[in-house]
Amino acid sequence: MRILFMGTPDFALESLKALYEANYDIVGVVTNIDKPKGRGMKLIASPVKEYALEKNLKIFQPQKVRNNVDFIEEIKKLNPDLICVVAYGKILPQELLDIPKQGCVNVHGSLLPQYRGAAPIQWAVLNGDKKTGITTMFMNAGMDTGDMLLKEEVQIGEDETTGELWDRLKVIGAKLLVETVKKIEDGTITRSPQPEDGTMAPMLSKEIAKINWEDQSAKEIKNLVRGLNPIMGAYSYLNDKKIKFWKVQVLTEQELLDKFKDLQEYKGHLKGIQAGTVLFSDDKNGLFIKANDGILQVLEIQGENSKKMSINDFLRGNKIDIGNIFE
Repeated sequence: MRILFMGTPDFALESLKALYEANYDIVGVVTNIDKPKGRGMKLIASPVKEYALEKNLKIFQPQKVRNNVDFIEEIKKLNPDLICVVAYGKILPQELLDIPKQGCVNVHGSLLPQYRGAAPIQWAVLNGDKKTGITTMFMNAGMDTGDMLLKEEVQIGEDETTGELWDRLKVIGAKLLVETVKKIEDGTITRSPQPEDGTMAPMLSKEIAKINWEDQSAKEIKNLVRGLNPIMGAYSYLNDKKIKFWKVQVLTEQELLDKFKDLQEYKGHLKGIQAGTVLFSDDKNGLFIKANDGILQVLEIQGENSKKMSINDFLRGNKIDIGNIFE
């Protein structure tokens, strides 16, 4: 089985490694172009490219795939039996999908037809889902609408971040890809057409990262924080300074009062306090903020032009007064 692999981030690297270690003939690796990164804007290779270099695999880094005649001709010359696509980052044209005799297989980070699109793992966490998984499928010209092959379901932890779920699913995805390729090779794979109805998981925009204290519930804010960790971080403003939240916990008002007996006298006033208001703040006990329907206990935070740290470390060097309001 001659395989062309297409992928870019560490999620894809896991699958490439699994295919390589299963002794498949990887005739080429297609990945995104090197990107500038850091203060020096030095060009950095993708994780997939780094591994391909290490294993002396043939590498392609086309600026674009669609209407790229030279690239398509090069892939035709490779004569792959199968193309495996994992988080490549570009939509593939039909002329590329038509090249391999056995078709093109994709590893997708959701239980299709849920969360078709670019950010399925992130949206599962942002929406507070209890389960998700991996689906392998044959690709067609649609957005993740091809026939489904194998699936594996996982439970999402209540406090699990996108980064943690990503790391679990990339391992499952790699295992499922190898199983899928083996079944295609021996002719035992079964195809399940997808229903037309499905949900979308579009790329994340920076606009969703700002916490809306007025409209979001405590649980929704927690899911926002989990879902954007470690991608961009949910944020709010305090005294005109941008503060990022990386880890929070939800408490009921009673749990807060049980924790801080001194606040018992304010019990009747808590409901009237504006969401976003700091209720308690010190470097021993931490930071507690009023939300619409509960309390947010902040566990990890990042000040403007600073680094991520535990709330206790942050409050040792940064004063946040009770009564301050996050906006």
